[in-house]
Amino acid sequence: MFLHEPPASAEAEQLFLSDRDDVGFVMNLSRLWAWRPDVCTGFSALRDQLAIRSALSPRERAVLVCATAAELGDAYCALAWGSRLAAQLPDAHDAGALLRGEPVSALSQRETALASWARAVTRDPNGTTAGDVQRLRDAGLDDREIFEATTFIAFRQAFSTINDALSAAPDRQLQAQAPPPVRDAVVFGRAPADGAG
Repeated sequence: MFLHEPPASAEAEQLFLSDRDDVGFVMNLSRLWAWRPDVCTGFSALRDQLAIRSALSPRERAVLVCATAAELGDAYCALAWGSRLAAQLPDAHDAGALLRGEPVSALSQRETALASWARAVTRDPNGTTAGDVQRLRDAGLDDREIFEATTFIAFRQAFSTINDALSAAPDRQLQAQAPPPVRDAVVFGRAPADGAG
């Protein structure tokens, strides 16, 4: 990453310990966020608060993140969430197709509409129209779900922007664990790099 390693702290060590417990290694993004572990924890809590009471399913949220990450060119989130989505779809090739911006027949009408909305909001939030929102309603989303989807997109953009701008490169372990169709689709963003153990 572009910043130096942050000073050791109990809060940073807690981030690292959580990574080791969850994925077996310290993620590059955690090394970056260790500059402000309190902000990382607060941001995660806010996303969790949104998710817990959201009517959007985990798979719908994964579609949102994948479409947003791909449109942003964020390799880190595309690899991580593309792998999660691949596990929820009939074929990992469907997750790869979504990351490439191709039609995916395995997605529901709602999921397809959410992917399109994520791309539109990420590309140009001032370019969205009432017609775009009506297409979400026509796909079965209510106004609260549309607000939640838009907030998930914005949160992902903020998180990805910090990681990408300061070069928290995707972990090689993350890339290696991704299904081949997901790995092959992520031809954008920062190249994977070795992190801490």
